[in-house]
Amino acid sequence: MPTIVPKENIDEQRTVDVLNIIKASHRLNGIAIETPLQRNVNLSDKYEANVFLKREDLQVVRSYKIRGAYNLMSNLTSVQAQNGVVCASAGNHAQGFAHSCRLLGIKGKVYMPIPTPSQKIKRVTQLGKEMVEVVLVGDTFDDASAEAKSYAKEHNKVFIPPFNHPLVIEGNGTIGYEILEQFNGEIDYLFLPIGGGGVSAGVGTYLKPLSPNTKIIGVEPEGAPSMWEAFRQGKVVTLQNIDTFVDGAAVKQAGQLTFSICKNILDKIQLVPEGKVCTFILDMYNDDAIVVEPAGVLTIAALDFFKEEIKGKNVVCLISGGNNDIQRMPEIKERSLIYEGIKHYFIINFPQRAGALREFLDKVLSPNDSIAHFEYAKKNNRVKGPALVGIELDKKENYEMLIKRMNDNGIDYTLVNENPSLFSFLI
Repeated sequence: MPTIVPKENIDEQRTVDVLNIIKASHRLNGIAIETPLQRNVNLSDKYEANVFLKREDLQVVRSYKIRGAYNLMSNLTSVQAQNGVVCASAGNHAQGFAHSCRLLGIKGKVYMPIPTPSQKIKRVTQLGKEMVEVVLVGDTFDDASAEAKSYAKEHNKVFIPPFNHPLVIEGNGTIGYEILEQFNGEIDYLFLPIGGGGVSAGVGTYLKPLSPNTKIIGVEPEGAPSMWEAFRQGKVVTLQNIDTFVDGAAVKQAGQLTFSICKNILDKIQLVPEGKVCTFILDMYNDDAIVVEPAGVLTIAALDFFKEEIKGKNVVCLISGGNNDIQRMPEIKERSLIYEGIKHYFIINFPQRAGALREFLDKVLSPNDSIAHFEYAKKNNRVKGPALVGIELDKKENYEMLIKRMNDNGIDYTLVNENPSLFSFLI
């Protein structure tokens, strides 16, 4: 049974601190499970370090988001709870919100971006049952958030933010409480994912004063560097365009409160390319049978940038979520192959004569290369006909020889991978 802890004023502007995180841990007792902190043999061997994974993907909602949502919602007054609540989310916060609504008997409305993976939408309805209504709107989290806040204000409902609130941050901070309780020894490096900054602010707030020698590294997707840009400019900024692939961490603007906390506790922010994220999703599944979502694997993907620093060190990586839609796996594999330099797309102008394709196969491709994609329509009124060709190499080192053979044989080609506009249009 949950421990009874006195309620706090949800509108109170106060400093997020260790004491309030401890209170939140008692409030969440029996609600959020104490997830394991596991030493990962494969990663430890790969990086010659002791790499531990904090498995928040094993929560009932498959992410840490139950911690912040419940901690805030359990502090609502009876009038606020009866009137209902609203949230905006790219997926995981919505699940924590929905589960909290059901546990607390509070009606809620969830605004989610239209591109949200169907698996996450389904999970929200499963967790919330009749207590939750889902509304799909906009292309990004920020679009959905604007609509949710407008609706909440118009109908006098409490908006439950995903990261930028003291009680949410303190709920997230209970992960740090558990890590220090579970780990026997000194933690040299702690890697935390960043979207809006709620989990980094919370965990960092707890760890920094109690484990001052731990280097805390925040990790963001390269295509949505909202906190990184805030650090660079010294203030919260709104990004004009972001890559929403890492949907659990793709926000245009970091939180004002989370930024004010993170700037004092994070030692560094590391950006990770989306393609590398995809590679590590596949590696975690193939090597450890761990299903992890893009945002959930950010911290592990960041280890490549710290290979020399972490040798012989104790390293903790937070796996923030495991809500990955199996239907995304073809896209994940594709992005990984392109990032790793294995798969390349070309527009090739073939001569309009018999045998042109056979010559290309014989003279250009090596025995271990393969045609992974081919689109061609014969044009009778042209000397040459363009084809979109995807070539998958045996290993990335073969790329230079492939290009050399194409040049030596006079192949008329355009590399699509290096043209973002052309790539997005054709692929």
